[in-house]
Amino acid sequence: MADTAALNAAPIAAALPTSRDDKALHRLIFVGIAVLLVVAPLVLYPVYLMKVLCFALFALAFNLLLGYGGLLSFGHAAYFGMASYLCAYTAKSLGFTPELAILAGTVTAALLGLVFGALAIRRQGIYFSMITLALAQMVFFFSLQAKFTGGEDGIQAVPRGNLFGAISLADDRVMYAVVAVVFMAGMLLIYRIIHSPFGQVLKAIRDNEPRAISLGYRASQYKLAVFVLSATLAGLAGSTKAIVFQLASLTDVHWSMSGEVVLMTLVGGMGTVFGPIVGALVIVTMETYLAQFGAWVTIIQGCVFVLCVLLFREGIVGLIARMIRRPL
Repeated sequence: MADTAALNAAPIAAALPTSRDDKALHRLIFVGIAVLLVVAPLVLYPVYLMKVLCFALFALAFNLLLGYGGLLSFGHAAYFGMASYLCAYTAKSLGFTPELAILAGTVTAALLGLVFGALAIRRQGIYFSMITLALAQMVFFFSLQAKFTGGEDGIQAVPRGNLFGAISLADDRVMYAVVAVVFMAGMLLIYRIIHSPFGQVLKAIRDNEPRAISLGYRASQYKLAVFVLSATLAGLAGSTKAIVFQLASLTDVHWSMSGEVVLMTLVGGMGTVFGPIVGALVIVTMETYLAQFGAWVTIIQGCVFVLCVLLFREGIVGLIARMIRRPL
Protein backbone atom coordinates (compact mmCIF):
# COMPACT_ATOMS: atom_id res chain seq x y z
CA MET A 1 0.00 0.00 0.00
CA ALA A 2 2.83 2.38 0.83
CA ASP A 3 4.50 1.73 -2.53
CA THR A 4 1.22 2.36 -4.34
CA ALA A 5 0.73 5.62 -2.49
CA ALA A 6 4.25 6.71 -3.40
CA LEU A 7 3.65 5.95 -7.07
CA ASN A 8 0.37 7.82 -7.07
CA ALA A 9 2.02 10.81 -5.43
CA ALA A 10 4.81 10.99 -8.02
CA PRO A 11 2.97 13.10 -10.63
CA ILE A 12 1.85 15.60 -8.01
CA ALA A 13 5.39 15.87 -6.65
CA ALA A 14 6.69 16.46 -10.17
CA ALA A 15 4.17 19.25 -10.63
CA LEU A 16 5.15 21.18 -7.50
CA PRO A 17 6.57 24.67 -8.12
CA THR A 18 10.28 25.27 -7.75
CA SER A 19 11.66 26.60 -4.48
CA ARG A 20 12.72 30.18 -3.85
CA ASP A 21 16.38 29.19 -4.12
CA ASP A 22 15.72 27.63 -7.52
CA LYS A 23 13.90 30.72 -8.73
CA ALA A 24 16.80 32.88 -7.54
CA LEU A 25 19.19 30.66 -9.49
CA HIS A 26 17.01 30.95 -12.58
CA ARG A 27 16.91 34.75 -12.28
CA LEU A 28 20.69 34.76 -12.05
CA ILE A 29 20.91 32.63 -15.21
CA PHE A 30 18.53 34.97 -17.03
CA VAL A 31 20.71 37.93 -16.07
CA GLY A 32 23.78 36.01 -17.27
CA ILE A 33 22.11 35.26 -20.61
CA ALA A 34 21.16 38.94 -21.00
CA VAL A 35 24.76 39.99 -20.31
CA LEU A 36 26.06 37.45 -22.82
CA LEU A 37 23.64 38.74 -25.44
CA VAL A 38 25.04 42.24 -24.96
CA VAL A 39 28.69 41.17 -25.02
CA ALA A 40 28.52 38.44 -27.70
CA PRO A 41 28.32 40.69 -30.82
CA LEU A 42 31.54 42.37 -29.74
CA VAL A 43 33.50 39.15 -30.22
CA LEU A 44 31.37 36.99 -32.54
CA TYR A 45 29.77 37.46 -35.97
CA PRO A 46 26.22 38.87 -35.50
CA VAL A 47 24.71 36.71 -38.27
CA TYR A 48 25.96 33.54 -36.56
CA LEU A 49 24.56 34.74 -33.24
CA MET A 50 21.19 35.53 -34.81
CA LYS A 51 21.00 32.04 -36.28
CA VAL A 52 21.73 30.55 -32.86
CA LEU A 53 19.02 32.67 -31.22
CA CYS A 54 16.39 31.84 -33.86
CA PHE A 55 17.00 28.12 -33.53
CA ALA A 56 17.25 28.37 -29.73
CA LEU A 57 13.76 29.90 -29.66
CA PHE A 58 12.56 27.17 -32.03
CA ALA A 59 14.02 24.49 -29.74
CA LEU A 60 12.49 26.14 -26.65
CA ALA A 61 9.09 26.08 -28.34
CA PHE A 62 9.47 22.42 -29.23
CA ASN A 63 10.65 21.56 -25.72
CA LEU A 64 7.49 23.16 -24.32
CA LEU A 65 5.50 20.51 -26.20
CA LEU A 66 7.80 17.52 -25.69
CA GLY A 67 9.48 18.18 -22.36
CA TYR A 68 6.45 19.56 -20.50
CA GLY A 69 3.50 18.32 -22.54
CA GLY A 70 4.93 14.86 -23.20
CA LEU A 71 3.98 15.07 -26.89
CA LEU A 72 6.59 14.11 -29.50
CA SER A 73 5.95 15.95 -32.75
CA PHE A 74 7.83 14.99 -35.91
CA GLY A 75 6.32 17.88 -37.86
CA HIS A 76 7.29 21.12 -36.14
CA ALA A 77 9.02 22.29 -39.31
CA ALA A 78 5.54 22.94 -40.71
CA TYR A 79 4.95 25.86 -38.33
CA PHE A 80 8.52 27.12 -38.47
CA GLY A 81 8.62 27.00 -42.27
CA MET A 82 5.11 28.20 -43.09
CA ALA A 83 5.56 31.18 -40.77
CA SER A 84 8.83 31.89 -42.57
CA TYR A 85 7.07 31.85 -45.96
CA LEU A 86 4.19 34.08 -44.86
CA CYS A 87 6.55 36.54 -43.20
CA ALA A 88 8.76 36.70 -46.30
CA TYR A 89 5.79 37.02 -48.67
CA THR A 90 4.05 39.79 -46.74
CA ALA A 91 7.31 41.71 -46.32
CA LYS A 92 8.36 41.43 -49.97
CA SER A 93 5.10 41.37 -51.93
CA LEU A 94 2.70 43.23 -49.66
CA GLY A 95 5.15 45.74 -48.26
CA PHE A 96 4.55 44.91 -44.60
CA THR A 97 6.92 46.42 -42.03
CA PRO A 98 9.12 43.83 -40.24
CA GLU A 99 7.00 43.69 -37.08
CA LEU A 100 3.78 43.19 -39.07
CA ALA A 101 5.40 40.56 -41.29
CA ILE A 102 6.65 38.66 -38.24
CA LEU A 103 3.20 38.94 -36.67
CA ALA A 104 1.58 37.62 -39.86
CA GLY A 105 3.88 34.59 -39.88
CA THR A 106 3.33 33.93 -36.18
CA VAL A 107 -0.46 34.11 -36.50
CA THR A 108 -0.30 31.76 -39.49
CA ALA A 109 1.67 29.24 -37.40
CA ALA A 110 -0.85 29.56 -34.56
CA LEU A 111 -3.81 28.86 -36.88
CA LEU A 112 -1.99 25.95 -38.49
CA GLY A 113 -1.13 24.58 -35.05
CA LEU A 114 -4.77 24.84 -33.99
CA VAL A 115 -5.98 22.83 -36.99
CA PHE A 116 -3.19 20.25 -36.94
CA GLY A 117 -3.26 19.95 -33.15
CA ALA A 118 -7.00 19.28 -33.12
CA LEU A 119 -6.39 16.38 -35.51
CA ALA A 120 -3.22 15.01 -33.93
CA ILE A 121 -4.22 14.92 -30.24
CA ARG A 122 -6.95 12.43 -31.06
CA ARG A 123 -4.20 9.81 -30.95
CA GLN A 124 -1.39 9.11 -28.51
CA GLY A 125 2.19 7.87 -28.62
CA ILE A 126 3.72 6.93 -31.94
CA TYR A 127 0.38 7.46 -33.71
CA PHE A 128 0.37 11.11 -32.62
CA SER A 129 3.95 11.51 -33.88
CA MET A 130 3.20 9.93 -37.25
CA ILE A 131 0.12 12.14 -37.76
CA THR A 132 2.23 15.26 -37.14
CA LEU A 133 4.82 13.98 -39.63
CA ALA A 134 2.16 13.29 -42.26
CA LEU A 135 0.61 16.74 -41.83
CA ALA A 136 4.04 18.37 -42.06
CA GLN A 137 4.74 16.52 -45.30
CA MET A 138 1.49 17.90 -46.69
CA VAL A 139 2.75 21.39 -45.85
CA PHE A 140 6.05 20.61 -47.57
CA PHE A 141 4.39 19.55 -50.83
CA PHE A 142 2.04 22.54 -50.65
CA SER A 143 5.07 24.81 -50.28
CA LEU A 144 6.71 23.09 -53.24
CA GLN A 145 3.70 23.62 -55.53
CA ALA A 146 2.24 26.94 -54.37
CA LYS A 147 3.08 29.96 -56.52
CA PHE A 148 3.63 32.47 -53.74
CA THR A 149 6.36 30.31 -52.14
CA GLY A 150 8.57 30.34 -55.24
CA GLY A 151 8.81 26.55 -55.37
CA GLU A 152 12.37 25.26 -55.21
CA ASP A 153 13.75 28.80 -55.42
CA GLY A 154 11.91 29.97 -52.33
CA ILE A 155 11.33 33.64 -51.56
CA GLN A 156 14.62 35.49 -51.89
CA ALA A 157 15.79 39.06 -51.31
CA VAL A 158 13.26 39.65 -48.55
CA PRO A 159 13.61 43.28 -47.41
CA ARG A 160 14.42 43.81 -43.75
CA GLY A 161 12.72 47.17 -43.92
CA ASN A 162 12.30 49.65 -41.08
CA LEU A 163 11.05 48.53 -37.68
CA PHE A 164 7.91 50.50 -36.79
CA GLY A 165 8.67 52.51 -39.92
CA ALA A 166 11.56 54.30 -38.24
CA ILE A 167 14.45 51.95 -37.33
CA SER A 168 16.37 50.52 -40.29
CA LEU A 169 17.30 46.86 -39.92
CA ALA A 170 19.85 46.89 -42.73
CA ASP A 171 22.69 46.96 -40.20
CA ASP A 172 23.39 43.49 -38.76
CA ARG A 173 23.98 44.89 -35.28
CA VAL A 174 20.59 46.60 -35.22
CA MET A 175 18.97 43.44 -36.53
CA TYR A 176 20.79 41.46 -33.85
CA ALA A 177 19.38 43.71 -31.12
CA VAL A 178 15.84 43.04 -32.38
CA VAL A 179 16.42 39.27 -32.55
CA ALA A 180 17.91 39.30 -29.03
CA VAL A 181 14.81 41.09 -27.69
CA VAL A 182 12.49 38.63 -29.47
CA PHE A 183 14.48 35.69 -28.08
CA MET A 184 14.46 37.01 -24.51
CA ALA A 185 10.74 37.75 -24.69
CA GLY A 186 10.01 34.26 -26.04
CA MET A 187 12.20 32.58 -23.43
CA LEU A 188 10.64 34.50 -20.54
CA LEU A 189 7.16 33.73 -21.85
CA ILE A 190 7.94 30.02 -22.02
CA TYR A 191 9.42 30.14 -18.50
CA ARG A 192 6.26 31.81 -17.22
CA ILE A 193 4.07 29.21 -18.94
CA ILE A 194 6.07 26.35 -17.43
CA HIS A 195 5.83 27.74 -13.89
CA SER A 196 2.19 28.83 -14.10
CA PRO A 197 -0.75 26.71 -12.83
CA PHE A 198 -1.32 25.77 -16.47
CA GLY A 199 2.25 24.45 -16.66
CA GLN A 200 1.87 22.46 -13.46
CA VAL A 201 -1.25 20.75 -14.82
CA LEU A 202 0.65 19.99 -18.03
CA LYS A 203 3.35 18.22 -16.04
CA ALA A 204 0.73 16.22 -14.16
CA ILE A 205 -0.91 15.15 -17.44
CA ARG A 206 2.51 14.24 -18.85
CA ASP A 207 3.35 12.08 -15.85
CA ASN A 208 -0.04 10.43 -15.27
CA GLU A 209 -2.79 11.42 -17.66
CA PRO A 210 -5.49 9.03 -16.32
CA ARG A 211 -5.05 10.39 -12.81
CA ALA A 212 -5.17 13.99 -14.04
CA ILE A 213 -8.43 13.22 -15.86
CA SER A 214 -9.84 11.59 -12.72
CA LEU A 215 -9.10 14.83 -10.85
CA GLY A 216 -11.31 16.72 -13.29
CA TYR A 217 -8.78 18.16 -15.76
CA ARG A 218 -9.68 18.06 -19.44
CA ALA A 219 -6.41 16.64 -20.73
CA SER A 220 -7.29 17.02 -24.42
CA GLN A 221 -7.89 20.76 -24.03
CA TYR A 222 -4.60 21.25 -22.19
CA LYS A 223 -2.73 19.28 -24.83
CA LEU A 224 -4.31 21.28 -27.63
CA ALA A 225 -3.45 24.53 -25.84
CA VAL A 226 0.22 23.61 -25.40
CA PHE A 227 0.35 22.39 -29.00
CA VAL A 228 -0.91 25.75 -30.26
CA LEU A 229 1.45 27.67 -27.95
CA SER A 230 4.40 25.61 -29.16
CA ALA A 231 3.43 26.07 -32.83
CA THR A 232 2.99 29.83 -32.31
CA LEU A 233 6.43 30.27 -30.76
CA ALA A 234 7.97 28.06 -33.45
CA GLY A 235 6.33 30.38 -35.98
CA LEU A 236 7.81 33.40 -34.23
CA ALA A 237 11.26 31.82 -34.59
CA GLY A 238 10.67 31.01 -38.27
CA SER A 239 9.36 34.51 -39.05
CA THR A 240 12.32 36.15 -37.36
CA LYS A 241 14.72 33.90 -39.26
CA ALA A 242 13.12 34.90 -42.59
CA ILE A 243 13.76 38.58 -41.87
CA VAL A 244 17.31 37.95 -40.61
CA PHE A 245 18.47 35.92 -43.61
CA GLN A 246 16.09 37.57 -46.09
CA LEU A 247 15.09 34.15 -47.33
CA ALA A 248 12.33 31.54 -46.95
CA SER A 249 13.04 28.17 -48.57
CA LEU A 250 11.95 24.54 -48.66
CA THR A 251 14.65 23.74 -46.12
CA ASP A 252 12.50 25.42 -43.48
CA VAL A 253 9.57 23.03 -44.05
CA HIS A 254 11.56 19.88 -44.79
CA TRP A 255 11.25 16.90 -42.46
CA SER A 256 14.96 17.18 -41.64
CA MET A 257 14.24 20.51 -39.92
CA SER A 258 11.82 18.70 -37.60
CA GLY A 259 14.53 16.15 -36.86
CA GLU A 260 17.05 18.89 -36.22
CA VAL A 261 14.95 20.56 -33.54
CA VAL A 262 14.42 17.19 -31.85
CA LEU A 263 18.19 16.74 -31.84
CA MET A 264 18.75 20.18 -30.34
CA THR A 265 16.27 19.50 -27.57
CA LEU A 266 17.64 16.08 -26.66
CA VAL A 267 21.30 17.15 -26.78
CA GLY A 268 20.62 20.18 -24.59
CA GLY A 269 18.26 18.46 -22.21
CA MET A 270 14.59 17.64 -22.70
CA GLY A 271 12.33 18.97 -19.97
CA THR A 272 14.83 21.59 -18.82
CA VAL A 273 14.34 25.32 -19.17
CA PHE A 274 17.77 26.15 -20.56
CA GLY A 275 18.70 22.86 -22.26
CA PRO A 276 17.30 23.66 -25.72
CA ILE A 277 19.39 26.86 -25.81
CA VAL A 278 22.58 24.88 -25.23
CA GLY A 279 21.47 22.23 -27.73
CA ALA A 280 20.82 24.86 -30.42
CA LEU A 281 24.19 26.45 -29.70
CA VAL A 282 25.97 23.10 -30.10
CA ILE A 283 24.19 22.07 -33.31
CA VAL A 284 24.36 25.46 -35.04
CA THR A 285 28.03 25.84 -34.10
CA MET A 286 28.79 22.42 -35.58
CA GLU A 287 26.93 23.27 -38.78
CA THR A 288 28.68 26.64 -39.08
CA TYR A 289 32.26 25.79 -38.22
CA LEU A 290 32.34 22.23 -39.58
CA ALA A 291 30.75 23.16 -42.92
CA GLN A 292 34.09 22.47 -44.62
CA PHE A 293 33.52 18.75 -44.01
CA GLY A 294 30.42 18.78 -46.22
CA ALA A 295 28.08 15.83 -45.72
CA TRP A 296 30.29 14.59 -42.88
CA VAL A 297 28.68 17.20 -40.65
CA THR A 298 25.55 15.04 -40.51
CA ILE A 299 27.62 12.02 -39.49
CA ILE A 300 29.37 14.05 -36.79
CA GLN A 301 25.99 15.22 -35.49
CA GLY A 302 24.82 11.61 -35.39
CA CYS A 303 27.89 10.61 -33.38
CA VAL A 304 27.26 13.44 -30.91
CA PHE A 305 23.65 12.35 -30.55
CA VAL A 306 24.65 8.71 -29.95
CA LEU A 307 27.18 9.78 -27.32
CA CYS A 308 24.56 11.89 -25.57
CA VAL A 309 22.12 8.98 -25.50
CA LEU A 310 24.74 6.53 -24.23
CA LEU A 311 26.61 8.73 -21.74
CA PHE A 312 24.06 11.25 -20.47
CA ARG A 313 20.47 10.70 -21.49
CA GLU A 314 19.38 13.85 -19.66
CA GLY A 315 21.32 16.01 -22.12
CA ILE A 316 24.06 18.51 -21.32
CA VAL A 317 22.01 20.78 -19.06
CA GLY A 318 20.12 17.81 -17.61
CA LEU A 319 23.42 16.27 -16.55
CA ILE A 320 24.53 19.53 -14.92
CA ALA A 321 21.18 19.79 -13.14
CA ARG A 322 21.57 16.26 -11.78
CA MET A 323 25.11 16.99 -10.59
CA ILE A 324 24.15 20.15 -8.72
CA ARG A 325 20.75 18.73 -7.74
CA ARG A 326 18.90 21.83 -8.89
CA PRO A 327 16.33 22.12 -11.69
CA LEU A 328 17.62 23.96 -14.74
